[in-house]
Amino acid sequence: MAIRISIDQLLAERRMSVGDFAEAIGITPANVAVLKNGRAKAVRFSTLDAICRVLQCQPGDVLHFDT
Repeated sequence: MAIRISIDQLLAERRMSVGDFAEAIGITPANVAVLKNGRAKAVRFSTLDAICRVLQCQPGDVLHFDT
């Protein structure tokens, strides 16, 4: 897949656990794992908004296009 999600790096930089992150954005830890492992087929804008709000970042910090 050409789109890469860099949640692992952002969580490590912020010293935040997957469980705390999942609770803060309102999805299950299993769904966070799907995002982290690149198995997600889609991401809702509301979820992306919550990710950026909790991690205090921009969408471009989370989503990367690999050529």
